[in-house]
Amino acid sequence: MVKKFTHYGVYGLLFNEGKLLLIKKYGGPYNGKLDMPGGTIEFGETPEQALFREIKEEVGFDIIDYNLVDVCSVQMEWEHKGNIEHGHHVAIIYQINDYKNSLKKENEIDSNNNDSLGADFYDLSELNKEDLSLIATEALLRRGFNFCSENKSYIK
Repeated sequence: MVKKFTHYGVYGLLFNEGKLLLIKKYGGPYNGKLDMPGGTIEFGETPEQALFREIKEEVGFDIIDYNLVDVCSVQMEWEHKGNIEHGHHVAIIYQINDYKNSLKKENEIDSNNNDSLGADFYDLSELNKEDLSLIATEALLRRGFNFCSENKSYIK
């Protein structure tokens, strides 16, 4: 029997000098992939509160200015504990326009951070589609980025 689940999350898109801020995922269906920083909206949080908390936990930034840019979703299958699970990932995406504090390039997995090994800025032209989570790929495609057919990297 295939287990079905839906995940609702908030994510930040932050471009700096032509590079995109991404985290390296730990665990879950995106394990080992690069993803937008963000995550689950906890009970009682607004999406904006979740965004501020997740960006602080995963990246170390305090958001100063942001705006809502998109809501998108993807479906995926993955093997978890020997069983196939079918997931529906719904993402509320914010553009981060300004922030303060230094980037946390490395993260420890603990009770406050259970899925990010650290963050960095990546040149999209050097990334392959296979490097990215499905939701990050969908968000970038919807923002006008495309894949070059020869090397599967992003072009705009």
